[in-house]
Amino acid sequence: MDDRLLLGIGSADSQTQHRVTQYFEELKQSAGGWQLCLNALATNSYAGNDHVRFFCFQVIEHYLKTGYANASSIEQQCIREFLKSWIQGLNGAVEEKSFILNKAAQLFVFVCLSDYPCRWPTLFHELNDTLRLGSSSVDMYLRILQAIDDEVADREINHGTPELQRNTLIKDTMRQECITTLVDAWYQILLNYETLKPALVCACLKVVGAYVSWIDIGLVANDRFVPVFLRFMTQPLLRESTCDCIHEIISKGMDPIAKTKLIESFASVLNSAGILSVELQEDDGDYLAKLARLINGMGLQLTVCWQKLVKSHGAKGAAQVTFEALESKVPFMLKFLGSEDDDVSGTISPFAHDYITLLKQLLPLDDKHRAIVQEILYVIIRKMKYDSSFNFDSGGEEEAMFQEYRKELRVIYNNLGALDSELLLRVVSEVFTQTVTRWQVAEFQDVEVAITLLYQLAEALPASNSQHFTGDLVKVSILQEMMKLLMTSGVSCYQHPSVSLQFFETVIRYEKFFSLHPQFIPDVLMAFNDSRGLWNPSAHVRSRASYLFSRFVKSVNKVHLQPYLESMLGSLQGLLVLHTPYNGIKQQLSPEDQQFLYETASILIVQSQFPPQKKQELMRKLLMPIVTKFDELLQLLMTEADEGRQMACAISLTQAMGYASRTSKGFSSQQTVKLNDCTEVYTDMLKVFLGALGVPVQRPILHQGVRQFLHRMVVCLDASILPFIPIAMENLLKYADMRQMHDFIPFINQVVQKFKADIVPFLQQVFMPIVSTIFQVLELSVDERDQVTQNDRKMLQRGYFSFISALVTNNVAQVLSNQSSQNLHQVLMTVIRGAVDIPDPVGQKTCFSILRKMVELWGDKNQFNGFEDFMYKNIVPACFLAPLKPTFDLSDGQTVIALNESAACIKGIHEKQFIQYLQTTYLMTINISPPVAREFCQALHSNNKIFQNYFKAFILQAKS
Repeated sequence: MDDRLLLGIGSADSQTQHRVTQYFEELKQSAGGWQLCLNALATNSYAGNDHVRFFCFQVIEHYLKTGYANASSIEQQCIREFLKSWIQGLNGAVEEKSFILNKAAQLFVFVCLSDYPCRWPTLFHELNDTLRLGSSSVDMYLRILQAIDDEVADREINHGTPELQRNTLIKDTMRQECITTLVDAWYQILLNYETLKPALVCACLKVVGAYVSWIDIGLVANDRFVPVFLRFMTQPLLRESTCDCIHEIISKGMDPIAKTKLIESFASVLNSAGILSVELQEDDGDYLAKLARLINGMGLQLTVCWQKLVKSHGAKGAAQVTFEALESKVPFMLKFLGSEDDDVSGTISPFAHDYITLLKQLLPLDDKHRAIVQEILYVIIRKMKYDSSFNFDSGGEEEAMFQEYRKELRVIYNNLGALDSELLLRVVSEVFTQTVTRWQVAEFQDVEVAITLLYQLAEALPASNSQHFTGDLVKVSILQEMMKLLMTSGVSCYQHPSVSLQFFETVIRYEKFFSLHPQFIPDVLMAFNDSRGLWNPSAHVRSRASYLFSRFVKSVNKVHLQPYLESMLGSLQGLLVLHTPYNGIKQQLSPEDQQFLYETASILIVQSQFPPQKKQELMRKLLMPIVTKFDELLQLLMTEADEGRQMACAISLTQAMGYASRTSKGFSSQQTVKLNDCTEVYTDMLKVFLGALGVPVQRPILHQGVRQFLHRMVVCLDASILPFIPIAMENLLKYADMRQMHDFIPFINQVVQKFKADIVPFLQQVFMPIVSTIFQVLELSVDERDQVTQNDRKMLQRGYFSFISALVTNNVAQVLSNQSSQNLHQVLMTVIRGAVDIPDPVGQKTCFSILRKMVELWGDKNQFNGFEDFMYKNIVPACFLAPLKPTFDLSDGQTVIALNESAACIKGIHEKQFIQYLQTTYLMTINISPPVAREFCQALHSNNKIFQNYFKAFILQAKS
């Protein structure tokens, strides 16, 4: 081996590392590379250099995966002898690293899979013999057994039939030949290393737990092992692994009656030893979590057993025994569920969930079970409370974990509602009332959880279309009383972000309450618009309140908002300040949050009962600060030299246009811009914003903002925007790069779809300039390795085809037909090339769709001069040539859609009386025999779905 090169392993120099890696790859591929590495490991040539040794193991592993099975018996014996000698040499003064041991264990696994039981029937007996060599050999022995189980018994690994048969043979042979010997060895390891090497005992317990799923349970669950497990449960270093081992034992697939007896036997001895009665105040949270997992496993397994026995004929008595066994675990479940440690509580929550589900089958509940359900509910309420150290402003991992845990508790809470809605309503009402009436002296955790319980009732007791205040009179009455108390108690003034947030969330969840009780709307508006909501010290509350306020305004009857409209707009004004790099103002809200408020302000104005002139006045007052600031920023941008400040300025300008766009969402088909006399407000803004298109710096950012505003104006201004479209298009196309052209096309498509015939004269003038600009951009040379630019090119090609598609599908195809014959032919041929030559199924689908529509429009004789000839010579061949291309992958879903479009195109041609041409002329040119051609033409008479399936089979046959 190249010793000098190997010195570079671990070097920080990337080139050296690359040469070393390449060298080992060469060793893997060479015929004798594995032998070099085997000798290096056997002679301990690289003692102390774990990286080289690890690479050597990898080379041997590669050989075992690729060449060992077909190697000579001498080479195979060489590998086996090396493995045996390696494990025998482990007990020296130097302790091997864990990653070396694990890699060596993998080699044993590969040899076992290949050689056991045929070529190496004594493998496990020889492994057992190594146990006398010392603790290092024991460690290796356990690692090998664990790795073998991972490979042959892990059900999460997907194996093919040959691998499953091989694994079954290995397990069957082990059960017959050696498993009893292995179990005896495990027992000795547990005894011999209990005090000497607890880590080995833990590893052995893990092996026992793994193997017990596929060996005779009686080998482990017996009078020999159980006392040992019981003793280990009292030893801090061993009890967690013992819990896991017992959990695996009771989880073994068994007959439900036998499983119940097994679980009860373990539960009995553990309870008698006082282990299940452990105090939850114990410092070792990891152990308590393991113990909770064990009890959780008992509960889940007994639940499954009961479900099976209940369905089994003649097993009523056994089912009752299992149910009583399950019931005896409920006190432990309640204790651990209520643990102060959320990890412990969360570990046993699946048992609580499944127990509640089981109780649903026993309705109506008796007093005993109602008491249990009530106790679970009180535990859930207590555990849902935030800890005093919870960081609401910048939560970390612990906060995220608690929120996940809280979700689990909410699931149980909801299930309790489905089990006993009357009890849930009563308890929640009591807790809510007791807390909210004394909120001034209550801890924030108590107040927050009380409001959360009310909020969560909407999910626990769902109502169709959120109609929570109709239907069940008892439920409606209790909900209304709690909502009234929420509004009249003043609890919204509690100065903690969690309480403020939950108050607003609850108001929005029960928004229909305010239609029944509009007298509370002013209180909600005031809360949103002061320090409880939009002016809250917490940025998170302010952000969420901006969205929720928008929701509230949309939901309530606007008649109730009319008296407060101008005061609300006034209070919002201070929050609608445009972010600029120059004003130095600390912003209360992010630009995204401000978007909601601009939309909300617009809704308030548009939906008000003011006359149109007053609405226009209010809308101008809302938007004029944007326009004024926009003009100032535009002038500053023109003179700014610093690129960073230029970008910041451009972003501010784009945000200004975004705010103006968002206000247009306040209008609707009933309350249009025109009806509200606001057309001039927006056209005046449009004149100002279009000025940004002439700025030579930060073009992509500015053009994006203008385009977004134009999109909204096409929707809202109707024909009033038409005078502005020519100048907008001219400036958007000027100096456009590939991405800007792609972003421009959706705008022109929107204009086509909106105005159709009204825009035809203009489109006829600008069509070829637009197309020529697209062609020029697409023809620019691009580095094939530049994936970003290549993708931009593909997206622009798709955009171009979508533009042509918009013309032919919106009754403005005359824009194409009125072009000169030379220009039209050029455009038509780009569609043909897009269908055939560009390997992009999305684009191909669009192209075939265009061709199909053209056939529909112009396919009749004398309909459009020259198109019939084009159809014969180009469209028909395209429908066959494209699917026959090697790049046309019919296993891809998008490609199949493109194929269906080409089939629809052929069907369209057939319907235009061109079937004779297909049968007698074209199909012959692509070597289709006359019988198949007749069959093809007959298939054209079938419906679309049948022909699509036929055409796919036809193409597959032709390609084969």
